[in-house]
Amino acid sequence: MSFPRRSLLRGAAASAAAWLLPEKKAAAAGGSASLLKGRPDHPKLAAFDRLDEAWYRRAVARLQEKLQEQGLEGAVLGDRWNLVYFSGLFHSTTERPFWLWVPAKGDGLCWFHPGLDRDLVTSWWIKEAESYFDFKHARDAFPDRGVVREGNAVDLTRWLWEGLRKRGVAGGTVGVDSSLTDDLRAAVADANPKVTLKRIADSCERFRIVKTPEEIALIQRAYSYFDKIHAFARDLILEKGTTLTDFDVSHAAVKYGTDLILKDVKRDGRPHSAVGISVGIGCRTGAATAYPHPNQFFHQRIQKGDALQVAGVVRIGGYGGELYRAYQLAPWNDHREKVWDAHTESTRLQQQHSAAGTSCSHVAKVVHDYQVKMGMQKYIYHRPAHGEGMEGHQPPYIALGDFTTLEEGMTFSNEPGLYDAENGFGYNHSDNVLVTAKTGIPQSSVPLSKEWCFLKL
Repeated sequence: MSFPRRSLLRGAAASAAAWLLPEKKAAAAGGSASLLKGRPDHPKLAAFDRLDEAWYRRAVARLQEKLQEQGLEGAVLGDRWNLVYFSGLFHSTTERPFWLWVPAKGDGLCWFHPGLDRDLVTSWWIKEAESYFDFKHARDAFPDRGVVREGNAVDLTRWLWEGLRKRGVAGGTVGVDSSLTDDLRAAVADANPKVTLKRIADSCERFRIVKTPEEIALIQRAYSYFDKIHAFARDLILEKGTTLTDFDVSHAAVKYGTDLILKDVKRDGRPHSAVGISVGIGCRTGAATAYPHPNQFFHQRIQKGDALQVAGVVRIGGYGGELYRAYQLAPWNDHREKVWDAHTESTRLQQQHSAAGTSCSHVAKVVHDYQVKMGMQKYIYHRPAHGEGMEGHQPPYIALGDFTTLEEGMTFSNEPGLYDAENGFGYNHSDNVLVTAKTGIPQSSVPLSKEWCFLKL
């Protein structure tokens, strides 16, 4: 069994950075918290830590309605994010295939899963299941059942479709959320020859793109913590300034945020509690801010005159999103202030124009037109935003080539960044913008103001 190396390093670094936490400020997030002003149109915060079984049953029912409309017998889901969205079973994705059969009608849902996840599966609400031992699974070898033998590895795709045929799925058209590769078609033709396939990835993704009120409430709850994490990081920078590296700020903020969130989450150490929680806070200072996707390790001493970015993603129950703020430390010059002003106004323009009925391309054009008008074309590196979901980036995109019409309940990042590599600085705020009938609502309460972002150490 393996664990992501990045997660292990992050945990070790967070513990090592604990000495940075200013005790008297950790509880109240210090003076910066007084600048957090919630919007009156913010959605109500969820009182729950994750979506419940009833929500997931409704999600399955909505999928089944779509399958019936398309004349399908059912669907085989294998994409991790579809599995989580429709079932609520949070799990680790590896080379081991994990599938869920969803019939077009009725309650006959069934897992086809690796044996190491058996306790997750059997303790969740969908009880029907078939399992293989592990990847690569030798035929009829189940050490967990006392049967140890060497043998040829089972073709697990064929195993799945043979299992469905034995369960009565032996004809008609079945939806799949994977690509219709030659290997998949060949396996199905061999194991379950009367079944034809139809790709339904777009239909599944469509459900995930438009959020329900319960999902929006969980996102808003995540941002209620995220705001305090940003306030903590700002206080830490103001208090300890040039004695810190960006690495110090990042890992102190991760520890503070983790402690903040987990004290409110009901959990017993067993599966299905404290799921979908992530606290990823980054910080970079100086020249590293001048690149949208830098590839260097961030361990730079904070210096006066730096551009500095605190950024990250926080989720609870799988829901949340980005929250970045672009700082400028004194002293600064007119050029830096002009670029920051242009970027910040671009951020506001995206928010204001993200109303239902508007096209993604139009919002992008408004933002880019303004940036060019302000003479910023040299510093434009990317589109203003991407759709935001459990997986991070998801369609649609606030981009000149995406003509998708915005709908209420869609959520987007908010990052029309500007970068001056020649002078070693860049600015990129972000937020989670919720599309409503009249405008886009940023779900954080962290100010987009010079009072917040222009700091004198």
